[in-house]
Amino acid sequence: MDVQIYAVVMPVLISLWALPKSQAGLLATAALVVSSAGGWLAGILADRIGRVKVLRITIVWFAAFTFLSGFTNSFGQLLVTRSLQGLGFGGEWAAGAVLIGEVIDRRIRGRAVGTVQSGWSVGYGAAVLLFAAVFSVAPPAYAWRILFFTGLLPAIAVLWYCRNLEEPEVFHKQRKTGERSSFLSIFRAPLLRSTLVASLLAAGALGGNYTILTWLPTYLSLSRKLSVLSTGGYLATNIAGSFFGYVISGHLSDWLGRRRTFALTAVCAMATVAIYTLVPLSPMLLLAMGFPLGFFQSGMVAGMGAAFAELFPTRVRATGQGFSYNSGRAIGSVLPALVGYLSPVLSLGSAIGLCAVCSYVLVLTASALLVETRGKELECE
Repeated sequence: MDVQIYAVVMPVLISLWALPKSQAGLLATAALVVSSAGGWLAGILADRIGRVKVLRITIVWFAAFTFLSGFTNSFGQLLVTRSLQGLGFGGEWAAGAVLIGEVIDRRIRGRAVGTVQSGWSVGYGAAVLLFAAVFSVAPPAYAWRILFFTGLLPAIAVLWYCRNLEEPEVFHKQRKTGERSSFLSIFRAPLLRSTLVASLLAAGALGGNYTILTWLPTYLSLSRKLSVLSTGGYLATNIAGSFFGYVISGHLSDWLGRRRTFALTAVCAMATVAIYTLVPLSPMLLLAMGFPLGFFQSGMVAGMGAAFAELFPTRVRATGQGFSYNSGRAIGSVLPALVGYLSPVLSLGSAIGLCAVCSYVLVLTASALLVETRGKELECE
């Protein structure tokens, strides 16, 4: 919810601040680029001091800077708070994905991790609902600030819920061996190949995902000429598809395997995003196509948490998973900014479609190189 608040208020800021699309895209990209550094750092720390400790720290961090974003008055100020928010956002995934991967039975790891990741869609939906509610009662000049202020509330709830959370058993066993993690070991044989392939996969999946998540509200508002409030129904359809994409693709990764699921969702996502952004659809068809668009863009991401956990041994699992996912995020996060720079030359829809389709080609390439790990037991290797 905290991350997607910016996406839903971006059209408003473009209007209020006379913000060029290039700067609007840079605000999205800055948070994602810095989140990569947060993910690398959190992954290293999670292998050394524990997954749960790092999870709590990062939640407090990104919620605090979401709240502070509501006080900004310029592009430069928001760039600082968004970037610092990204540091915690990236770290939260690194710790949280490893944690859930290590506590779940290997036979249902894919569907469990996918279901947990569906919380992103629930949070995105909450951001859209809050957007509609706040903008219906407050003028735009104040409403966008109120939205950022609300970002502190779910973090408080999450911290309360996690107060008694314990470290995974496999982590405790690894600590007892006395063997410590080494960041450089993920760049040596036999882990180097896994690190490179996982990073390529993440770059493709997240590049396409972030392009759509960042620019879809603006595309509907500026290119499709929908009002600020009427975009809610279109975004709701996309978010519903995203939720089911996470859950169903998580199940598919346990049934078909990690590689086949990545390849299948990538092909379907390429076709769907091309139709959505490049074909002149009627309003009803555009509404309907939002569901498969969300389904495949998120379904592709659903299997990464389980697959990455299975690629690395326990002593460097958070380090390897955090580096690979967040290196991919750093590369993929360039695309929202690229859309902003391309939109004056191409139409906004063409820029979104081109960047997303190119990203999904990387997913297909990585799927061909990925080692199948479905059902692997996580041990203190």
